[in-house]
Amino acid sequence: MFKKTFLFCLSLSLILPFAGAEAAQKKTHRVDAKHEHVKKHVVVSARHQHKLQKASNSPDPFKESYTSAGEPKLASAKALVMDQATGEILYGKNIDKPTPIASVTKLMTAMVMLDAHLPMDETLSVTEADVDKLKGSSSKLPVGSELTRQELLHMALMSSENRAASALGRNYPGGEAAFIAAMNAKANALGMHDSHFVDPTGLNSNNVSTAIDLAKMVRAAYNYPQIRQVSTSPSQEFNLNSYRHSVNFSNTNLLVRNSNSKWVIGLSKTGYISEAGRCLVMQAEISGKGVVLVFLDSMGKLSRIGDAERIRKWIEHNGSGRIG
Repeated sequence: MFKKTFLFCLSLSLILPFAGAEAAQKKTHRVDAKHEHVKKHVVVSARHQHKLQKASNSPDPFKESYTSAGEPKLASAKALVMDQATGEILYGKNIDKPTPIASVTKLMTAMVMLDAHLPMDETLSVTEADVDKLKGSSSKLPVGSELTRQELLHMALMSSENRAASALGRNYPGGEAAFIAAMNAKANALGMHDSHFVDPTGLNSNNVSTAIDLAKMVRAAYNYPQIRQVSTSPSQEFNLNSYRHSVNFSNTNLLVRNSNSKWVIGLSKTGYISEAGRCLVMQAEISGKGVVLVFLDSMGKLSRIGDAERIRKWIEHNGSGRIG
């Protein structure tokens, strides 16, 4: 028994130094690894600081968005900026090329409906005839909903509700055919000679216009207080008889919805169908100047908003005098 104990203790005395050395070696490796990690972190941080310094010394990205002629580079295929008061064109890009205009059509719908001086508190019903069977677009407005003409106008311009616009046209004296005829007559009276309308919603790609024609339409629509009010409403709740609680509808223009926006917008309308791309028309005050902005056939979801921001900065950069 004594012999076994002695041998066991002897073996421990031989093993423990090696185990201790191995543990110390592992600890050293851990310390070295930690130091290496810290070293790498310091290097990465230094690189990051270098990138920040480089970025701060790089040319202004806003300046890089200018053409050699000093005009902003826009993503929209057609665009126009007009002095609202004088009609002077401050910026133009393919301004006379006809193109589908999607829901920008609804500004004409609103003007024609208001010109008829119909009772705005009259209750109208949304029916199957107002359902989009051309594009199959969805709607928050169920068939059977009953709203006043004023509420339908609000939905059509703020949230671009196709069923609301359809109901407005369908309930025009003489029906939708008479309404469409009135839309084209109004366009002709405004000098929109390259424009044509076939429905009150803009879902049909045969609703076409040009940037210059739409600038004329925006200037005319700005004279209607009701259009200015509802088209620049960020959101609104409506009581639909299909639901127990009110339903919130939001503006389709991000610049209107954003409470922190630097924009002063007096009128707004967006539009989208695949044939038209993303569209945006606005009246806004920039550097104390009332301007009409038209952006058509922009493919990216935010590119029309980006174009508007580029134009705003461009006008602010050049002041309120002659641009260009």
